[in-house]
Order: sequence, then structure tokens, then C-alpha cells
Amino acid sequence: MSSREEIRVENDFVLYKFKNDENKIIHIQQSVSQGLIQFHFGIKGKGKFVFNEGNYALDLNEEKSFLFYNPQKELPIHLELLPDAWVISVVVSIKKFHSLFSAEADAIPFLSEENKDKKYYKEDDISPSMAIVLNQILHYNLSPSIQKLYYKGKAYELLSLYFNRSEDPDAEQCPFLIDEENVLKIRKVKDIIIEKMAEPPSLQELADTVGISLKKLKAGFKEIYGDTVFGFLLDYKLEYARQLLDSGSYNVNEVGLRIGYSTSSHFIAAFKKKFGTTPKKYALNLQSNINQ
Repeated sequence: MSSREEIRVENDFVLYKFKNDENKIIHIQQSVSQGLIQFHFGIKGKGKFVFNEGNYALDLNEEKSFLFYNPQKELPIHLELLPDAWVISVVVSIKKFHSLFSAEADAIPFLSEENKDKKYYKEDDISPSMAIVLNQILHYNLSPSIQKLYYKGKAYELLSLYFNRSEDPDAEQCPFLIDEENVLKIRKVKDIIIEKMAEPPSLQELADTVGISLKKLKAGFKEIYGDTVFGFLLDYKLEYARQLLDSGSYNVNEVGLRIGYSTSSHFIAAFKKKFGTTPKKYALNLQSNINQ
């Protein structure tokens, strides 16, 4: 299932949430007026921005961001979103943007007088503090009555964190952890469970390995990745299993074993719950499509 949500924060200030939970690439096209600044954040998986009718493309990877600005022509969004990929985009007018940051214009290169009519492009990492805000935007679950206010606050917070890179990197910016070092530890936990997906450590072992309390690990992982540690791992394992089946190099039992299922029936049940079909039927259907 894929979804696309447009949230109008203010006039000339829009948030977009793009999610592709399907097994195929989806194409997202959105017109953008001339003179608008675009921020794009790769939350999960991979995407590709296509320009000039496919003659040029930029890959947007997980935990990376793009800033696009072209004051001389319209720059429509044409995004190819790969399976299991999530992106959040912010589009804001230069006038609105100036009003937000006029006092700090010297810190933002393309706001300077000599650059105001120039194209601007930048790729950067998503900081741990930004990752938290992005996932809060993505997994909004508060009352509909405060939705607009919530998104407005988070959009402002996101932009302030985006331009806070020159500040003290040890400053406490995360709303739920003591410092960003703990967020980096939680990201390390994600790397560990992916590397050891067939036999993952326990939560306590993970907490001890990276040097964080069990309570902060649980709360922090859910805040950053929108799921529990093992909920995230299950989703990752099944997506990896699907990719192994796509390769045609492994049978169902081999795939199950590679992702940690010693009993094939458990693997089949989990796969069917996520993808709506058994791995054998999925592989047969894939082969049938190839042979057509």
C-alpha cells in the first residue's frame, strides 16, 4: 500500500508525506511553483528524483536530505519511490522562508543578496535530532483537532534543526533523550540487529553492547523508527526474504533459514501476514511473470 498526504501548514508552506509499502516502484509527481524552496528527507529505504524528463537523476538514500532551490524556473517534484521507502518533503516560499530566518540570514548561504537569484542544491545527512522530528511527523497519532498546530510546530522545529549544524554538536537537542549520543547508540542497535538478523541478541544484550539503559533503548527506538526493536526487525527480515525470493537463487526453506526461521511453517505464516500470500506462491507468480 502506498500513501501520499499533503499538509498545508500555512500559505506557501506545505508538508508532504510519501510512503511506498508496495512491492513495486511508485512514481510521485507534484507541481511546484517558481521561487519555492524544497527540502526532502529520506526516512526509510531509497528514492530517486528525476529531472529534465529523465535526463538527470539524484538518488535519495535513507538518513539523507536534499535542498533544492531554483528561482529561475519551476522545479516540479518527480520522485521514484522504491519499495518499502518513506520520504517527507517540505516546500516553502522564499518570502516565507526569509521571514523565518531574516535575523540569521548570514548563516544561510542562498539567502544572501548576491545569491538570491542563483540555483541552490545541497545534500546532507539527517541528524539524530531531525530524525526524531521526522518520525514524529510520520507517525502522528494525536487528536485531529490539534493536527494543524502540531504539524506547524514540527515543521518549524525541523527547519530550525536543519540549519543548526554549525552549533555545538554536543548540545542537547533531542526531546526525549539526554543527548544525541544516545540516538547514535540506538542507530547502532539497528545496525546490529540487521547484521545478526538470523540470531539477534536480546534487548538487554543490545542495551549493554551500546551502553544505554533498556528503558531508553525501548523508548528511543520506537521514537526514531516508529516501531519496537523486534517489530522493526521482523519487517526488515520479511522484506529481505522477499528480495531473496526475487533473486530466484533460493527456495523457500533456504530463505527462511537465512533470516532465522528454523521452522518453515512459522516463516510461511509471517510472510503471508505481511504480503498476503505464501512465499511459494509469491515465487511461482514471480517466475510466471518472468516467463510471460
